[in-house]
Amino acid sequence: MNERAGTAALESDLVDVEALVKAYYDLKPDVTVPGQRVAFGTSGHRGSSLNTAFNEDHIIATTQAIVEFRAMQGITGPLFIGTDPHALSAPAYTTALEVLVANGVRVLVDEFDDYVPTPALSHAILAYNRAGNNDEADGIVVTPSHNPPSDGGFKYNPPHGGPADSDATSWIAARANELIAAGLNDVKKSEPNAVETYDFRGGYVNDLENIIDMAAIKASGIRIGADPLGGASVGYWGAIRDRYELNLTVINPHVDPTWRFMTLDWDGKIRMDPSSPSVMASVAAHKDEFDIVTGNDADADRHGIVTPDGGLMNPNHFLAVAIDYLYSHREGWRADAAIGKTLVSSTMIDRVAGFLGRDLWEVPVGFKWFVPGLIDGSVAFGGEESAGASFVRFDGTVWTTDKDGILLALLASEILAVTGKTPSQRYAELAEHFGDPAYARVDAAATPAQKAQLSKLDGAAITATELAGEKIIAKMSHAPGNGAAIGGVKVVTENAWFAARPSGTEDVYKIYAESFTGPEHLKQVQIEAKAIVDGAIA
Repeated sequence: MNERAGTAALESDLVDVEALVKAYYDLKPDVTVPGQRVAFGTSGHRGSSLNTAFNEDHIIATTQAIVEFRAMQGITGPLFIGTDPHALSAPAYTTALEVLVANGVRVLVDEFDDYVPTPALSHAILAYNRAGNNDEADGIVVTPSHNPPSDGGFKYNPPHGGPADSDATSWIAARANELIAAGLNDVKKSEPNAVETYDFRGGYVNDLENIIDMAAIKASGIRIGADPLGGASVGYWGAIRDRYELNLTVINPHVDPTWRFMTLDWDGKIRMDPSSPSVMASVAAHKDEFDIVTGNDADADRHGIVTPDGGLMNPNHFLAVAIDYLYSHREGWRADAAIGKTLVSSTMIDRVAGFLGRDLWEVPVGFKWFVPGLIDGSVAFGGEESAGASFVRFDGTVWTTDKDGILLALLASEILAVTGKTPSQRYAELAEHFGDPAYARVDAAATPAQKAQLSKLDGAAITATELAGEKIIAKMSHAPGNGAAIGGVKVVTENAWFAARPSGTEDVYKIYAESFTGPEHLKQVQIEAKAIVDGAIA
């Protein structure tokens, strides 16, 4: 933990926006250098222009590759595109428009030249594709999500509205790198002067009454504080307040590509992660002024929930509360609709699911795994431990197929309005009934070769029979919900578990662990987890 974590950013912490944008245009990537290639993670291609990881050539090539991919897939409808306030988003957005228009793609941009949250773009794609048109729409969001101000990000959402799967992103990345290596000779580019507009904000905000009990929130009069953290939801919270006549204050309506108003994250960097206590320090300072305070990251696909009695909630805790509430208060949902969770999310969710009599659908890390279930209603809620989730409408039909931080923030207010209890008070009741687990994530050093080995490790290769004094009852390398590879391993006992996955950006692997026996037992689980994994990949 950096000694300045949770303190206000200083001038010396701020990125030089002019230098960042200049590097975007001036630096040219060499795709023989791994760090300078187009590479899609779980949420698109990300990087900084300063180290030649996110530059004009990357976006030209990636956009051209998306044009070719959608043509291969027979996607002939409009492409919705939106952006967030990161400094590199504006030039990348312009570059993408130049390529899309030159290729004859019908492009829809925001009607008010506003930022577009990821969930609003997903909502727009799904709305178009449900409307009975003769073609299908898809989209691009120009955002690195919660990453630092020096980063840019670019992600593609196909017609299902959610994150593209690895088959699509692998093809797009490979083609983009081919185009860069060939000097961009096969790219079309022109002035972006033939675009159409779309009211992302109005379409999203006006539809909220079909998924959140806005009338109950209004009638309760609860005091809501919403902090966009300088992100894309800044124009949405005021619109939500006005449309539904809520007692809501936008705590910080400011946008600045340096994010100078932020408090520093755990490592001393500026980052817009609403699940981080360090990032949310300035937001949590308002907890006694409101009944509910919420935060969102730069593209509003993550949520942070602050209550007067509990402060910033652990994301796992709020997921459990949200699931418990929703499956008890949504009569229009299918009786067999499962509960979706990633396998590194808390086992508290498993216990809540069992109590509710609902099937649990446990999948690898990545929101893309929830997309099919959300579309057909077989999974009514999908959530990740990193404060990302979405769920279906009152009638059980799909809302978004990408994470929706605005939605989950509003749900916290609905829970309080309907039950009279804050989400943290409700979690305390769940913990009293099911047990109070200790949960943490730590990093362990690993070479690139060890990381590669871990990503392909079979659970059967683990020879240990006990973990922190308990018998091991499962060793998984594939998720039980859909059989997809974890990209690591998960080891389970009656009262504890750990999962190990390699980092995509650093020479470490991540150990997620939880114990219902307490913090001391959790520490032992973490120690033994490292020994077990190190032994397996030695």
